[in-house]
Amino acid sequence: MSKQFEGKGAIVTGATRGIGKAAAVELAKRGCNVAFNYASSAEAAEKVKAEIEAQGVKAYAASCDVANTDAAAEFVKEAKEALGSLDFLVNNAGITRDTLILRMKEDDWDSVIDTNLKGAWNFAKAAVRPMMRNEGGGVILNISSISGVVGMLGQTNYSASKAGMIGLTKALAKEVASRNITVNALALGMVATDMTDEMNAEFRDKILEQIPLGRFAEPGEVADIICFLLSDSAKYITGQVIQADGGLAM
Repeated sequence: MSKQFEGKGAIVTGATRGIGKAAAVELAKRGCNVAFNYASSAEAAEKVKAEIEAQGVKAYAASCDVANTDAAAEFVKEAKEALGSLDFLVNNAGITRDTLILRMKEDDWDSVIDTNLKGAWNFAKAAVRPMMRNEGGGVILNISSISGVVGMLGQTNYSASKAGMIGLTKALAKEVASRNITVNALALGMVATDMTDEMNAEFRDKILEQIPLGRFAEPGEVADIICFLLSDSAKYITGQVIQADGGLAM
């Protein structure tokens, strides 16, 4: 396995389960020191932290509301100190509050936009300056969704937040390219996580019928894609939206 991640530092937001956990653990297996935040479950965070440390790398975990600008900045500062460097940021934290717009409450809109979009902006803003000081620059990867590319029924809030992350990605990529920092978005389709497990069975089956590959992605598969986009193999890719959706949005 490549040694290029050894000694590097990564922040993965929202890594107590699902895609974030898979990415954090895979980065640790490749020699990366990893920091992650959690919203509520300290017990789950401790388990993930132990799993990361079991790979022989440094781990840092703390409660942090990604939508809080000051809290995000403080988390990034503490994470860099704990890990020794900050080379990668994976903006993964996200929530859904799905319903048709006529039933959607203002809080359903605000909470999704604040967590998914403002949260990504908060962490990117805090991470850019330390990355600028790195000799090798850095990589920011925003975990978006095909919902932000094509729009999804009952997701005006989520689709808007994920489309916003794509705009954030493209604008920021232009701002920081001269400092050797790349910024990309990974637009995911359906991934087999706790969130998709809670779907209505009929709705789940309908979506499966629309996926040419005929299945949901596994978190480990997504983690491998994330590691590629953070790696030296992808250092000439920036400002792009990479779709990994099994063909759903073709």
